[in-house]
Amino acid sequence: MPETIPADSVGLVTPQKLVYDAPIDLDCGRVLPGFEMVYETYGQLNAQKNNAILICHALSGDHHAAGYHSMEDRKPGWWDTCIGPGKPIDTNRFFVVALNNLGGCKGTTGPMSTNPDTGKAYGPDFPIVTVSDWVRSQALLADHLGIEQWAAVAGGSLGGMQALQWAIDYPDRLRHSIVIAGAPKLSAQNIGFNEIARQAIMSDPDFHEGRYYDYNTIPRRGLMIARMLGHITYLSDLSMRAKFGRELREGTINFGFDVEFQVESYLRYQGKSFVEKFDANTYLLMTKVLDYFDPAKDYDDDLAAALANSKAEFFVASFTGDWRFAPERSREIVKALVKGRKNVSYSEITAHHGHDAFLMPINDYMDALRTYMNRVEQGNDQ
Repeated sequence: MPETIPADSVGLVTPQKLVYDAPIDLDCGRVLPGFEMVYETYGQLNAQKNNAILICHALSGDHHAAGYHSMEDRKPGWWDTCIGPGKPIDTNRFFVVALNNLGGCKGTTGPMSTNPDTGKAYGPDFPIVTVSDWVRSQALLADHLGIEQWAAVAGGSLGGMQALQWAIDYPDRLRHSIVIAGAPKLSAQNIGFNEIARQAIMSDPDFHEGRYYDYNTIPRRGLMIARMLGHITYLSDLSMRAKFGRELREGTINFGFDVEFQVESYLRYQGKSFVEKFDANTYLLMTKVLDYFDPAKDYDDDLAAALANSKAEFFVASFTGDWRFAPERSREIVKALVKGRKNVSYSEITAHHGHDAFLMPINDYMDALRTYMNRVEQGNDQ
């Protein structure tokens, strides 16, 4: 927790809530009878309302992207490295909006919310949503804020997928799409990782077919294992070797199955802490959102055709040490954009941090993003 708020922080922030009372149609064929969406804003919307940036979160992210909720916070928001005064997404220049997506567990309508048809939590009855569903609900938030067009929609990983979908679904409502550590669709390997995570959760005896709220319990072991698996895939082998090596916790082998290596201790800590702050049903939903994302599928698997009507300029960034969403996946997006004669800038950052690199203050990454955001700001004056 900070003793004082850093000068380049957005400071203390208070979440806000959109209450949308009309039904919203979902891709799965179901209708959500209204929803609540939690979001935060940083900076000021200018008189022309043309300096707004939408920040889309990844799998386990939420609306708290920057700053602190209180002086007792142990850490700032999840993308605080990039958002704030003088940072690449400069809140002295931009009005930044970050939200918690449908299906979330941090205040936005999701599995933990009350189902009006039963008076109980939705649990497993909450509809499975898609990236397109999220983008439609985000457009409703833009309407609520009086923003006709985003200066940019930005995100890393699953957030980058949303930035890409925005350019497809609402070509007139954004000027720039910023896709960081993204992919045009998941590989079979990544879908496999997500399925193992789901099975870990659903096979936990405390899961109760997703109705664990009724039993006043949570599937701790399953969610912990799912997070441990996910966390390994977010790091590179090089970063794990540099951080842990084969270091023993007690300096000696104990010939047992308790924690012996430092990496084991780290993963168990990450898993246990995640259980206390994230909902298992939401985790299941978010992995399905990832699995289903494939904007080219309705265009004979031609991503260039899917992006044909987009009007945005694009910034695509990848990291050499990211094996989960490897640079070649970003280059697939770039290739499709070039094929469609779209305006695209691409930066491949040398970094050993793995998929989590998009959260890190890597100098080359910060410089590339800052340079592109200068271009976004220049467009505000046109």
